Amino acid sequence: MRDLPPSVHDRLRYAYAHATGSIPARRGLLTAVSLEDPNAVRAALTSAVGEERTVVVTGTLDRRLVLIEQPSGSWTAADLSGQPHRSRVWPDWTVGHLEIADPESWLSTTRITAVGQRRLLRPRLLLASLYHPEHFPLPRFPLAISDLARAARSTLIGQVELMDMQLGAGLDDIVDRVREGAEVLGVSVTFGQHDLATRLLDAVAALDRPPLVVAGGSLTARNERILLDRYPNLLICRGAGEPTIADVLAHWHGDLQVGQIRGLGFRGTPQTRTLMPINRSRRTATVANRSQTDMWPELDLLDHTFAHGGVAQLESSRGCTNYCSFCPRGHKGQWSGAQPDALPWLLREMREVFDRHPNLNRTIYLVDEEFIGRGDDAATRALQVADTLAQAGFTWETSCRVDQVVRPDRDRSWHLERGHLWRGLVDQNLRRCLFGVESGVTSILDRFNKETTSEQNALAIRTLTALGVPPRFTYITFDQLMTAAELRQTYAFQGRTDLLLRPQPDLSVAEIIDGVRDEQWVAAHTTGRPFYTGISYMLVGMECLIGAAYTRRAEAAGLTGPADPSMGRVEARYADWRIGVLARRSQLWIDRNFALDYTLKSLEKILTGQPYAMVRDLRRLLKNAAYQLLGTMLDELARTDPTVADHGDLDARCQAAADALLTQLRSDLEPVVATVGAVLPADRRDILRHEHHRWTATRGWQLINAADPCGT
Repeated sequence: MRDLPPSVHDRLRYAYAHATGSIPARRGLLTAVSLEDPNAVRAALTSAVGEERTVVVTGTLDRRLVLIEQPSGSWTAADLSGQPHRSRVWPDWTVGHLEIADPESWLSTTRITAVGQRRLLRPRLLLASLYHPEHFPLPRFPLAISDLARAARSTLIGQVELMDMQLGAGLDDIVDRVREGAEVLGVSVTFGQHDLATRLLDAVAALDRPPLVVAGGSLTARNERILLDRYPNLLICRGAGEPTIADVLAHWHGDLQVGQIRGLGFRGTPQTRTLMPINRSRRTATVANRSQTDMWPELDLLDHTFAHGGVAQLESSRGCTNYCSFCPRGHKGQWSGAQPDALPWLLREMREVFDRHPNLNRTIYLVDEEFIGRGDDAATRALQVADTLAQAGFTWETSCRVDQVVRPDRDRSWHLERGHLWRGLVDQNLRRCLFGVESGVTSILDRFNKETTSEQNALAIRTLTALGVPPRFTYITFDQLMTAAELRQTYAFQGRTDLLLRPQPDLSVAEIIDGVRDEQWVAAHTTGRPFYTGISYMLVGMECLIGAAYTRRAEAAGLTGPADPSMGRVEARYADWRIGVLARRSQLWIDRNFALDYTLKSLEKILTGQPYAMVRDLRRLLKNAAYQLLGTMLDELARTDPTVADHGDLDARCQAAADALLTQLRSDLEPVVATVGAVLPADRRDILRHEHHRWTATRGWQLINAADPCGT
């Protein structure tokens, strides 16, 4: 019988034996350590070899490099992938400072200079992700900082640690870790987290020896000027953060000046390493998405995320194929997809973590803005990604534009090809796909620059559901420039019952493509459910985000006010004040119910079978109430003279309608929550009961600024 190749744990034991001259026990610490966490591996090795020897664990997950100091002053270098050292793309700084004696082997004696040791060990980089648990009760794997960790480790510079507030860490814990010696702090900040970011940055700036701080994420891209005014020594990451964080580490060692760091916003002069608090902001060029061939994460926090009831996330592409007017594109870039052949090794590693959580639903959420993308090979690539995920044993969800389903400028053969693509994706375990419909009114779609029409959206919804694609949709109900007539059309579109069709697995793609354009065929195959039951979050209003084309249009109409850094937006009035009253009351309704609805949505992600279906039905009760509220408020709008000066009467009537509906909703949900809870696993049942109790006990109406209408 042929001997099996050594496992990664075996290689770890061999590295220990090479460095110490003794073989560790097969069932010891080195065979139990979680290999996806390099800091855990370093701790286990340090415990095994002794504190007097320096241990370095660096490199990316697929090419983890272990370096153990020997008593002689030489080092042991082990590539845990089993590949020979010569096959690694060694960073330029290692030349003359890290010399492998046997580059043809994965295990070798190595010489490391004092300069090389300093590079390997410093700086200590702490990557932190912020979080409001009261708004988002269940965690998601923190891609932002996990991607940056991979980029940092690929340089073999410094030691990287990750902290995620979703997993129990608080702001004080992050500050304490910085105080303990972190020399570079990277912070990921997204919508609704400006308060957390400023509290953290204030605390860090007050330390006796503050670190070099770089902040990135959707919110910092909007608030760049506001943040630099308050923190002139802050570095702002303006694009995909991988090149930026790699350059920041090089800058810390003096290899680059500040102005040479890619994708950066900062204050100071590009000729010096020292940032200077002058009034002028500077920017460096970002790196295009198509140049980002590696967008994969490290998995340090995946096991912890699962232990906290969270879900797995990945990207298979970055950027979008369009320029919607409400979405600033500066930090996102044009669409570019990763090659599917890079996925198998990562999915194998993720599967090993999933194996430790056997009751967890094996679904991966691809957070791509646009999964399919553009190009002659778009359909082929999409199917390859889907096949790779399915072959690894995962179901998956993602997002896509409607024009990947129906395009008026394409012929029947294109639509047949796309129909086969979507059916193929379902066959390869596509569990759900999110589509940014945003409106069913063509004039609004034009204003949003969606490059779609009402008719196109209707055909796409019919096509997807008839093909058996489980869709969900985003929809912006209110925007500052809309008319009352457009709002009534919006209400009518959301209530249409001729859009969500029954899946037709026994019909050919051609029959479906033709059928969705035949109203009699549609009437025979409709589910009868209103379209709004497929909308992820009802009653969403436009956010005038800083830097967006829509915001500039609202500003030209005299509707904008001061900036609101909490959401990276500017305050904006509605051209029709009556719609503004309805939009505000709707946002209060959203925020009042957000934590419960988000909990239900998160439970959907980790459930299957009957519990999954029951949670979806429970969410429909919330959608029904929201749609009923919109209809009632529209009636009140119609009874209100737009020229009257007193806006309080309409607001009071809308509040009364919301109060009455909330009372009814409490009564409707009580027995259903009990029924759903009875079929859930105990830990999920406790989550649902906790959030339902908190929702029931809450009184009054309060804005929390938790919504992100762009879906980012």
